[in-house]
Amino acid sequence: MSALLQVENLAKRFGGIIATDDIVLNVAAGELHAVIGPNGAGKTTLIAQLSGQLMADSGRIHFEGHDITRLPPYKRSALGLARSFQITSLFLDFSVLDNVALAVQARAGHSFHFWRDARTETALREPARAALARVGLDKRADWPASALSHGEHRQLELAMALAGSPRMLLLDEPMAGLGPEESARMVDMLRALKKELTILLVEHDMEAVFALADRITVLVYGRVIASGKPDEIRNNAAVRDAYLGENEGAGHG
Repeated sequence: MSALLQVENLAKRFGGIIATDDIVLNVAAGELHAVIGPNGAGKTTLIAQLSGQLMADSGRIHFEGHDITRLPPYKRSALGLARSFQITSLFLDFSVLDNVALAVQARAGHSFHFWRDARTETALREPARAALARVGLDKRADWPASALSHGEHRQLELAMALAGSPRMLLLDEPMAGLGPEESARMVDMLRALKKELTILLVEHDMEAVFALADRITVLVYGRVIASGKPDEIRNNAAVRDAYLGENEGAGHG
């Protein structure tokens, strides 16, 4: 498998705090690559840099051979890199279908101000319905987004990320706040999606990570301390000391 995403010596500082420190990361086409680490490890900062929400202080990011280091988020999205957020941001008064149609519209480069068109335009509605079907929300299409459960909001957010037919998904804590049944449903959904897409998954749920990941990278204080197959990470003494032992299940970073 060739590398779809290549990260070289990526660094980001906030004043005296080093958020990401000389990160090297390769994600192969077709793999689900998980990034784990304790609180404050720099995981969300890394995702923000990859999506273009934060610009790196130094280092390079290549996606499918393109240098995207300085590209704004919408241009990265146009190349096929889609992000879902740790905190859901949905239009709760709109229908489930409207939310996804808006995402299709936004990825096509149109303004959100023309959202009314999204309610009637077939070119937006059909891919929106297809994305909802992929996450199991097609029967909720006409519901207001406010009527969905927390887990269904996560599914809707995933449908919005899928709306632009991306090559790769950046997922930031998709299991956050989910109960056991909802988590199991999300794991099944991601397992199905990994057959079609490359996925970079930031997640604190270790059970989900080890169930899904082809490879795992471990961040501690913004630095990569290990990267490898799940068994290699599970048996790595430095990883156990830094994270997997008493800190197993630690949260966001």
